Amino acid sequence: MSGPAVFAIPSKGRLKEQVEGWLADAGLGLKADGGSRGYSASLSGAPGIEVRLLSASDIAAAVDSGEVHLGVTGEDLLRERGGALEDRVQLLRPLGFGRADLVTAVPRAWLDVETMADLEEVAHLHLARTGRRLRVATKYVAQTRAFFAGHGVADYRIVESSGATEGAPAAGAAEVVVDITTTGATLAANNLKIVSDGVILKSQAQLAAALTADWTAENLANVRRLLGVVEARARAGGLASLVWPADQDAAARTASEAFLARGAQRRANGLLAGQGDLFAIAEALGAAGIGPLTVSRPDYVFEPASAAADALAGRLSVGI
Repeated sequence: MSGPAVFAIPSKGRLKEQVEGWLADAGLGLKADGGSRGYSASLSGAPGIEVRLLSASDIAAAVDSGEVHLGVTGEDLLRERGGALEDRVQLLRPLGFGRADLVTAVPRAWLDVETMADLEEVAHLHLARTGRRLRVATKYVAQTRAFFAGHGVADYRIVESSGATEGAPAAGAAEVVVDITTTGATLAANNLKIVSDGVILKSQAQLAAALTADWTAENLANVRRLLGVVEARARAGGLASLVWPADQDAAARTASEAFLARGAQRRANGLLAGQGDLFAIAEALGAAGIGPLTVSRPDYVFEPASAAADALAGRLSVGI
């Protein structure tokens, strides 16, 4: 008998709170085993899924190595694993929280440096003048090297940062930084500016699957069920169900025909439509004398298939 699919989620911090909120909103209750300091948890409504609580960086490593089947962590941490990430990890779903940009920043006093091309020129001149390469402080070594190479910047060296990266120029430890930021305020407070084309990655939390994990058909089926639930909840968030009187169905169908091209779907005596179209649909139906109309917001909208689950199944050597 196969074991459960292992799902790693953050064990602490703001990202932990956001993931717990996301799961709870989908009706998936998380309960830590062994109290608040436990490192495993159960997930109600998701049979066959074992939850493991890890740090965000450890989740990225565990997904990358195949130690777990699923994980939620920042895309920046996954990308930092280096190499061809897509050969080892399938990004199933961006989650819309944990947003941050990985950026290249230089001293604000460098008035002539606005682009990566400017930075390449400054790095070359710095080497010629001092005999030393420009220092770039970062925790994101793999992504920095790949991005700089793509922009032809070669005359630099990495200074790996273990503390507050944005403080490196002021401390005299580096001239340039590559760091994660949400608003840019901390960089600005340290007299740094983001290079105009220096955004390396617009990161957010991702639900990711390990392609190298020990998958079974049962694991895949349980993950498909989990994906179906979270996708149905997310889908419902932008939709509403509109119902008209049954004896006016023929006229209502004619009056609402144009909205099918905008994504509305027929339902018995009504439509399932985007919330942004509701007033326009009501106006069109009202003009045709259709009413009264009632509107409700669904909790879930399930589809017969999950594109993300199908894509994952296509990458694995197991079937359902």
